[in-house]
Amino acid sequence: MRIIGISGSLRKASYNTALLRKLVSLQPQGMEIEPIRLNGIPIYDGDDEKASGKPATILELDQKIRAADGIIIVTPEYNFSIPGGLKNAIDWLSRGKSPLKGKRVGVMGASDGPIGTARSQYHLRQTLQSQESMVMPRPEIFVGNAGKKFDSEGNLTDDDTAQRLTKWLAAFASWIENKP
Repeated sequence: MRIIGISGSLRKASYNTALLRKLVSLQPQGMEIEPIRLNGIPIYDGDDEKASGKPATILELDQKIRAADGIIIVTPEYNFSIPGGLKNAIDWLSRGKSPLKGKRVGVMGASDGPIGTARSQYHLRQTLQSQESMVMPRPEIFVGNAGKKFDSEGNLTDDDTAQRLTKWLAAFASWIENKP
């Protein structure tokens, strides 16, 4: 099972990129998660698209998504919503025939706040619904108080969170395979 894992954060030292790395280390047998970062994607501009088409970074991401069985998006929360870079990538992908249509997607995220990325995840779910993506409804992962759960090197140190991630990955694999 081929999975694309997208970190919605552009920062190297982000909790969300660290969370994605942890998912890769916990991937169950038969699942291969390829981590993707969204750096280098120009801001969507219809005039630029008309003049030059989609940028190479988006064409490559589009192909990877089409070839994948599913996508995991790990999103931070900025101002109660999804970060601009992630929304921008989805906006670019939505142009023409979207690779997100019908794609199975799981969402999660980490932040220093007590409720994790609950608000941004719900906004992301709304955005993905516009693309006709199939977003896994449950279980949900909201990693709150992330500064206490990751060390200074970006390693997840919270055993409870690691156990929940393992269960979530198993549920995601089953959800993709069984297509409920």
